[in-house]
Amino acid sequence: MNGLTDLLVEIGTEELPPIALPKLSAAFAEGFQSQLASHGIAYEEIEPFAAPRRLALLVHGIQTRQPDQEMVRRGPAIRGAYTESGEPTAAALGFARSCGVEVDALGREETAKGAWLVFRSRRRGEDTARLVPAMAEAALAALPIPKRMRWADREEEFVRPVHWVCLLLGDTPVVGSVLGLEAGVLTQGHRFHHPDPIRLDAAADYAQVLRTRGYVEADFGRRRDIIREQIHALASAHGLMPRVDAPLLDEVTALVEWPQALLGRFDASYLRIPPEVLIATMQGNQKYFPLEDADGRLQACFIAIANLESRDPDQVRAGNERVIRPRFADAAFFWSQDLKQPLEAYAERLASVVFQEKLGTLAEKSARVGAIARYLAPLVEVDPELVERTARLAKCDLVTSMVYEFPGLQGVMGRYYAEHSGEDPCVSLAMEDQYRPRFAGDSLPTSACGRALAVADRVDTLVGIMGIGLRPTGTKDPYALRRASIAVLRILIETPLNLDLRELLQRAAAGFAPGVLSEDVIEVTLTYMLERLRGYYGERDVASDTFDAVIQTRITNPWDLDRRILAVAAFRRLPTAASLAAANKRIRNILSKGNSGDSEPGRVEPALLTDPAEIRLAERIQELRGRIGPLVEQRDYMGILETLADLGDEVDNFFETVMVMTDDLSIRRNRIRLLESLAELFLEVADISRLQS
Repeated sequence: MNGLTDLLVEIGTEELPPIALPKLSAAFAEGFQSQLASHGIAYEEIEPFAAPRRLALLVHGIQTRQPDQEMVRRGPAIRGAYTESGEPTAAALGFARSCGVEVDALGREETAKGAWLVFRSRRRGEDTARLVPAMAEAALAALPIPKRMRWADREEEFVRPVHWVCLLLGDTPVVGSVLGLEAGVLTQGHRFHHPDPIRLDAAADYAQVLRTRGYVEADFGRRRDIIREQIHALASAHGLMPRVDAPLLDEVTALVEWPQALLGRFDASYLRIPPEVLIATMQGNQKYFPLEDADGRLQACFIAIANLESRDPDQVRAGNERVIRPRFADAAFFWSQDLKQPLEAYAERLASVVFQEKLGTLAEKSARVGAIARYLAPLVEVDPELVERTARLAKCDLVTSMVYEFPGLQGVMGRYYAEHSGEDPCVSLAMEDQYRPRFAGDSLPTSACGRALAVADRVDTLVGIMGIGLRPTGTKDPYALRRASIAVLRILIETPLNLDLRELLQRAAAGFAPGVLSEDVIEVTLTYMLERLRGYYGERDVASDTFDAVIQTRITNPWDLDRRILAVAAFRRLPTAASLAAANKRIRNILSKGNSGDSEPGRVEPALLTDPAEIRLAERIQELRGRIGPLVEQRDYMGILETLADLGDEVDNFFETVMVMTDDLSIRRNRIRLLESLAELFLEVADISRLQS
């Protein structure tokens, strides 16, 4: 009988890599789910568990036996299986022999391609318990582990040494081995609170037994919630607000089994250092949660998450306070040393820092970026001299002591050092603005100098890296060109900047010495960047055919493309949009046939218009051309399409009553030119023939 029960699979290890733990847990569940599906074993739900020393799965409502399976094996075609007299051929006899039966025991299968001999048999399903070890092994082998390790003298490999395996099907131990270890019913509790093994009597008891006896909260999500609640409660008790960044919360959750929040303090004199430095130290080095007052000002205290309930929490608190002091002292030293000279003094050091072997030093890059930024100055309405100075100072903080120690603070420290050096506020803000947007959904540069610098720096990188052949392939993008492309496009579109991308790339390419870049660098980079727009608009729920209709215009001004795309998206909601799109498809088909010699360049000849429908259409085209002209100048693309939408009736009447491909060559050519003039009006915005119904 095939019943339902719970299955526990637990792999006990040495401390797993914390940042990778959630991903490993999810992949383990997905891999085991795939194994169950491939073996035809039904279940209700898979509950994953992940803690520093364990990956586990609790499969609820799993079948205790694999269902029986009908096996069908196809043999030779019927026409080749029997002679004309009805005797089995050698092919039929051989197939029956391979199946272990007589020919008479074989069945037939009718298909669209003919009839075939088949052998049907029924294979009894295996007990789930017999399949579990191999399924667990396969799921573990498929985990996304970049580099596996061996331990002791064993041949098995895993992300960390494995110390125990626990397999339970209901209340029955599962016999077998995983990663070279025999499975048992013993799990391990907390290293210090419960160092002795814990026996499990039933799979369903797993989480509760560890929680109540083992001092281990094995549920990652529940443990994360506990940590978050403890942090907020402790901060609130002291009238403060915690900074709880999601990545840090996940990392801390992966580091502890039995979390206990403690409040620590540090010398308030360190608050003279920029708060970003202190926060980076607390979060990055010590995994502490900084605390702020109601106005968002950093306070001289933090919350640490211990991994045990200490009998002397003051000792644990003191230990955490002690380890952070030398880090803050180092930061204070770096800060004081860096301030001994103005930011501009660091520019000389950039000549010794290589940006890219073939593209020169950071000093050379800064000069190229300065030239591009100067070109952009009128567009962002800023003094060219000021924006060029911004480019000269932009990378100076990279060679300061603080940024060497905290690379993630590049730009942030540049802003502080520029302010301390008395630079123009536009320049100071640009030091940090140049890196925005840093990720999807991030804010854009707010200062004029920052916008110019953010665009110029990325365009220089794009043209340079693409021009020396280091183009992204597949998922490999070591220079983050995709992110740079999207950042430039976002700034041009959303700021906005009315700028032709081809011309911008040409300006950037002109900054490199002759022969450094490939001859096709402009077209390759332009194509790559414009293709990124497809994903950009996809995330904004713009239909792909709307994008295709606009990109066919070959416009290379992203701001202009955006206005067209929004106009076409709005046009599609008009009542006449579908019929006009269909008419444009028909026009395209006719014009493509007309290219065989029926079409000649020239104006529409009124004298050759004979049908009332074509006369009316020609009059309306002429009338709307005059109305559209000013709208084209204003780039009012929605206005153009709304105006052209009035042509719906005339276009429909034309195709209902007029034969375009008439035998009279002169009239045929004239009608084709009429349709060309109609298509040209729509092409002022987009090729709407690309729109799908």
